[in-house]
Amino acid sequence: MSTAEAEGIRGLFDRPVFIVSTPRSGSTLLFETLEKAPAIYTTGRESHQLIESIPELFPPMRGWDSNRLSAVDATPECAELIAGSFYRAITDRDGRPAAGRVRMLEKTPKNALRVPFFDAIWPDSFFIYLYRDVRETLASMIEAWVSGGFRTYPRLPGWTNYPWSLLLIPGWRDLIGQPLPVVVARQWATTTNVLLDDLDSLPRERVKPVTNADFLTKPQATTEALASSLGLEWDRKLSSDLPLSKTTVSRPNPDKWRRLEREIEEVMPIVAEADERARAFVEQSRG
Repeated sequence: MSTAEAEGIRGLFDRPVFIVSTPRSGSTLLFETLEKAPAIYTTGRESHQLIESIPELFPPMRGWDSNRLSAVDATPECAELIAGSFYRAITDRDGRPAAGRVRMLEKTPKNALRVPFFDAIWPDSFFIYLYRDVRETLASMIEAWVSGGFRTYPRLPGWTNYPWSLLLIPGWRDLIGQPLPVVVARQWATTTNVLLDDLDSLPRERVKPVTNADFLTKPQATTEALASSLGLEWDRKLSSDLPLSKTTVSRPNPDKWRRLEREIEEVMPIVAEADERARAFVEQSRG
């Protein structure tokens, strides 16, 4: 019996690649770039509904705890359901559906809290950790909350602030009644600490850190190096001026965060330790 047969539908996936980061870190643009690699398959969109359509993974069925999923949640039955749902949904860059074993690229922001879950399903998977300057990210997260376009759980029981947006973190109930910048800062710091804890538990060769700044300033070199490290080919020439991602709220500008400089500086103590840790994690990979 082949490995693929022994593992069921899961065995049809060869070293899946997951982009993981805090929300609004530039992961959509990185995903939209990498999905153009030859022989890579994606759903073409974020897979919130695909994952949460499985009852045991749906937050209301889990007491609205958070989007956190661990290895315990990756039961054989759940793993096969997830694998089957992905396999039926993915296509290559030319729109061809999956056939035989495939390399999959997946990017859903909530997956930053699900590394152990996907690691348990696919122990040969890779995780791209994308880091973006925390001030820029916080500003973009606040903008996303206020825009109303990123409401994930608009009827979250007990929540009294702006309708809940982006990923649902462990301990969210402690933030009820807090100002939006504090909510966003806790959302960023909690996600970062959970994510780095999980990535630290993996063999380092399976984790590929990259910064949003490097990707934006050196898109061709950064993408080629990243693809090579993942065992992927790359055959496209990228413009130095990358297109806007489909989740852009307002036109990017390195100093755009300064519109909210006062609010961000006030919450920097909340994120400072996690940000130092994130920067060190990226630097260690370069060393």
